[in-house]
Amino acid sequence: MAWGVVAGLVLAWRVARRPRPVVRCLVYLAVRLLYRLRLHGAEHIPSRGAALVVCNHVSFMDALVIGGASRRPLRFLMAKPMYDSPWLNWLFRLVGAIPVESDRHDPGNVRRALLEVSRALREGEVVMLFPEGRLTPDGEIHAFRRGLELILARDPVPVVPAGLSGLWGSWTSHAYGPALSGRPRRFRARVALHFGERLPPEWAARAVLERRVRELKGEADCWAEPAAVEALERP
Repeated sequence: MAWGVVAGLVLAWRVARRPRPVVRCLVYLAVRLLYRLRLHGAEHIPSRGAALVVCNHVSFMDALVIGGASRRPLRFLMAKPMYDSPWLNWLFRLVGAIPVESDRHDPGNVRRALLEVSRALREGEVVMLFPEGRLTPDGEIHAFRRGLELILARDPVPVVPAGLSGLWGSWTSHAYGPALSGRPRRFRARVALHFGERLPPEWAARAVLERRVRELKGEADCWAEPAAVEALERP
């Protein structure tokens, strides 16, 4: 009992001093418990300095999976309604999430979010975003939006593309209706996350990144959804 109290106090002290690395480790452990995760190419995230990580957007768990798998703490853009969740807002604030809302609902919010991204990059942090701007409605990758180009025009930093597979069909995706509206259907699902080689900013055009993320998702699909791949290959 005494050792448990001591361990709890030590953990609280570490979280207070360096919250993001500690939270990242805890998230990583939780992700490993919930999913059979195959991680490939994490070394492409630079060990120091600013960078962008871009990935396809499948479910509300994506940011936790990618953030937990990264070897560095990530700042990530997320929808403001989710950020404002009364149950999870404390966590999003702790890890430095950046809320973004459409100008139609909150004039000036996009500009403020982009300024916060710029500040984070200029301080040498890694920022993650989903260039599709929304969860996929059908499991496929949709066109990347121009916000990515706006960020790189202001702060030309290396970009690490990533492909995520295995979360389509979970209750946090739109596979069976609006995400989070049902109940969990799977436990210990096979999830694959493949990071690609980082691209210098002058090569990181929107079309190039979209094509590379599609390729990486295809590689991840081969592990996360073996039955589906075998069915496609049958004559």
